[in-house]
Amino acid sequence: MTEAAPAVGAIGRLKLYYERNEQRIAVLSFVCGFLFDIVTVERADSWYAIGQQVVYIAVILAALTQMFFEGGSARPDPASLFFLKRWYYQYRTALVHFFLGTLLNVYTIFFFKSSSLLVSFFFLAFLVFLLWANESERFKSLGLPFKFTLLALCSLCFAANVVPIFVGSIGVTVFLVSMLAGCVPVVGVVWGIKRRKLDFFGRARRQMLLPLGSVLVGFLVFYYLRLIPPVPLSIPFIGIYHAVEKTQDTYRLSHERPAWRIWHHGDQEFLAQPGDKVYVFFRIFSPTRFSDQVQLRWYLKEEARGWALQDTIPIKILGGRAEGFRGYGFKSNYQPGEWKVQVETTDGREIGRVYFHLETRPEWPRSFEIDIE
Repeated sequence: MTEAAPAVGAIGRLKLYYERNEQRIAVLSFVCGFLFDIVTVERADSWYAIGQQVVYIAVILAALTQMFFEGGSARPDPASLFFLKRWYYQYRTALVHFFLGTLLNVYTIFFFKSSSLLVSFFFLAFLVFLLWANESERFKSLGLPFKFTLLALCSLCFAANVVPIFVGSIGVTVFLVSMLAGCVPVVGVVWGIKRRKLDFFGRARRQMLLPLGSVLVGFLVFYYLRLIPPVPLSIPFIGIYHAVEKTQDTYRLSHERPAWRIWHHGDQEFLAQPGDKVYVFFRIFSPTRFSDQVQLRWYLKEEARGWALQDTIPIKILGGRAEGFRGYGFKSNYQPGEWKVQVETTDGREIGRVYFHLETRPEWPRSFEIDIE
């Protein structure tokens, strides 16, 4: 007489499916982390957001350190473990990938807001590469070194965002301090291993310090090439206007933009009469207690030289306003042609830009629309 196979409940089938598809689920968790934080990400200087990132990095570091000590040994028998431990060992890899995905999404958003589209495109392309590499058999075989590389990337991105918030400014010195701070978690673990587990130190250097060092060198090179956006600064709005007037706590922005040009910010088709000034108005997000300086750089496109710098206007900015610090500059000596204005840090890293076409016309009657900021 043949015995009937034991019934498998819904939870049992779910566990069986997970065990058969663990690697694919890990990749899905990585992607879900990205999507999850698109909805939940907060301001860069939010204490809740900073605390959340600290917890995520700590959990990832703890899990990867545990995997490091386990080496190639088999996992404990799930049947012999308490429920929470059994759950942890069963879903540990997916948990690590979910937190990595969430953190990388946060930093993608921060870097995207703090840069021109070109820089953002390359950073997003790099993240797509990470998703592909995470599923590729070639990179899977790297195991822990690749995961520690992602952790190092998250740790350095976190420090690059948070250190300027506490210091209240940005610059070369602040960036170098943030890079040192970002190295502390992994270096601290390796230092502890060297003190207590000398047999593991050689492997720790290969699997932990080498990935960290590689990412650190990459950050320094990108910073030198001015490819790293100046987080935590960002420009949510920038436009060209015929006049900017401050009235109490608001700004009145005058423009002639037709209603159908909804993609333009102000007069990006600027028709100048004699005596007109060209105003650029912007809102720049900077954290609370932040105090620094930015520069408005005016460029004219010339046939021989391309974009040629015409003027530089320094502007002091203060942080704390939820909608961003409001500032403006103007130019009264100009000529017809294609123009752009870039908002940059004092060390030349771009935060945002706006293009406009300028034509000169004789005087004629005109009326302006007014935007309130």
